[in-house]
Amino acid sequence: MSGLSRRELLKRGAVALAAGNIYSLLDGLASPPARAAASAARAREQYLMPGLKVVRELGIEVIVPPLHHRVVTARVRVPRARLRDAQKQLERSLAALEARYPTSPAGLGVTVAWGLPYFRRLVPKLADGRRFPAYPPTDLRTSKASGRRVAAVVDATPFASDPSTLVLGGDDVAFIMRSDVVAHIDDAQHSLLQPELFQTTSVRNGFVGGGFDAGPGLAKQMALAAGVPGAELIVDGVQMFLGFTSTQKAAMAPDRIASFETLPGHTDQKPGSFWSGGAAMHLSHLDEELERWWHSVPFTDQLRAMTRPGLTVPDKTYTIAEDVSRVETAKEVHADLTTFGGVGHSATLQTVTRLPADTRDAYGVVRPRGSAIVQRADFNTLDNPFTTPAVSPTPSAGLHFVAFAPTTGLFNRARRAMDGSLGDGSTLPIDARAEAQGFNAFIHPTHRQNFVAPPRAHRSFPLADLAATTRA
Repeated sequence: MSGLSRRELLKRGAVALAAGNIYSLLDGLASPPARAAASAARAREQYLMPGLKVVRELGIEVIVPPLHHRVVTARVRVPRARLRDAQKQLERSLAALEARYPTSPAGLGVTVAWGLPYFRRLVPKLADGRRFPAYPPTDLRTSKASGRRVAAVVDATPFASDPSTLVLGGDDVAFIMRSDVVAHIDDAQHSLLQPELFQTTSVRNGFVGGGFDAGPGLAKQMALAAGVPGAELIVDGVQMFLGFTSTQKAAMAPDRIASFETLPGHTDQKPGSFWSGGAAMHLSHLDEELERWWHSVPFTDQLRAMTRPGLTVPDKTYTIAEDVSRVETAKEVHADLTTFGGVGHSATLQTVTRLPADTRDAYGVVRPRGSAIVQRADFNTLDNPFTTPAVSPTPSAGLHFVAFAPTTGLFNRARRAMDGSLGDGSTLPIDARAEAQGFNAFIHPTHRQNFVAPPRAHRSFPLADLAATTRA
């Protein structure tokens, strides 16, 4: 990590802000980590990033993610009659990028996810007569509970702890781009967001990585450079603005477990089905109260809020083990509230996002009890891409949250658990935004939308080649 003084960081930050790109500092503060050689083979699951390095922090396995992250959302500009041509054009651009860069952090990872407005507006009916939303995968659990068919990806809705100002997105497509080299991402954005195909609606930049070394971590240095209030209070050597390590391996869904077809009972997809290798994707943006978190919340309360109460770890330890032996049940979460007067964020989520029993998946792999089901790709951000101009004049700490799951229904149950409605159907008797309810009081979602992340074979304007012929 860089050993720059606070004065030098502020000086460099002022120059970067004046140029409109605070993220230009990243490469001067953190060197790309050494990576293993990438495999030439590309997985069916385009949402997975191969070649991730794993290190040990306090004996706990932690994934080293790509340094630079960018999500670009857009609306499709081409009429329905030109979708097949657009499909070929986008796929050529994606194939050309794959010819230039390996699919790895050192190269480039691109995931193309499609919003429900795309399917409603441009693929309302297939040539075989099926109409949207009959042709996406079916969410078996939610359908059974509601007594009617429910698709595996449905529109985003507000949750109990969300503010009234929350915006529910209506974009057609989101491009998730990840790399250790920002020039690769710039190239991808220029190649893919062709103006004859797409109208860009937001460009969401950020980073994740650093930490674990002596001195301030990357999150602290970037916050200091941007002049974010409270940045000097961030503990040295942490990965995220709020401190706790986000990329612990045991808390991430392993390999393809988040795909539509992998876990029995989630959807009607099987290995080899049209949508197999795809997943439901949630995209949101959160503002974070960095200064209040670091100034007013003692470490023991931070630890309880982010993980669970009753833990004993050395002071200022922000990488906490979350392996299968440390997964809480709903009964234990209720006991935490009774004993300690509060619950933890991770503990409430675990009542939904971990396997309740050993499970043999659709590929014959036995997944141990407690395995994570949701694959995340969240990253720190310092600007608000929804303001005008696109970059907020006053940098602030935030998070772009990307999560892949077998169904929107599972993600929604997890998010409701975060607000106190646990996996067994019980409810905690506390307000969803109370400080006793995890760390909800310190985050403020501004935007949400759900997407379909198709398998790699169908990533370019999915179903355009199967749609009913319709005049523009």
